[in-house]
Amino acid sequence: MKRPIRVLVAKVGLDGHDRGAKIIATALRNEGMEVIYTGLRQTPEMVVNAALQEDVDAIGISILSGAHMTVFPKVIAMMKEKGMHDVLLTGGGIIPDEDMQALNEMGVGKLFAPGTPTTEIAQYIAEWVGSNRSF
Repeated sequence: MKRPIRVLVAKVGLDGHDRGAKIIATALRNEGMEVIYTGLRQTPEMVVNAALQEDVDAIGISILSGAHMTVFPKVIAMMKEKGMHDVLLTGGGIIPDEDMQALNEMGVGKLFAPGTPTTEIAQYIAEWVGSNRSF
């Protein structure tokens, strides 16, 4: 029997708005995924270490603070450093299209704007994990 997809949902930095992250976490659970929610005010190091410890398939970062061009590159660099080449880094929030494209080119997966249907996010994660991870 296959284990459920494991997703770590994180809020990095001083951004205290976590309603969206909690909605995503609940939606992913409702889709049958195991979700670990880190809570507020995490550092990139805390997120990557928690992802390693929890053996997750994907990391989802919710960011509304405008620090996405700092946070995502730090997380992806740490993931590469720790050999997490088969773990998806995705996320969403207030991220301009040109920044989304730059982050994608750095190795960050698809990023989602507010209002994206949660089923679309869950489907993307499931398809990525199905193609890139072996259980």
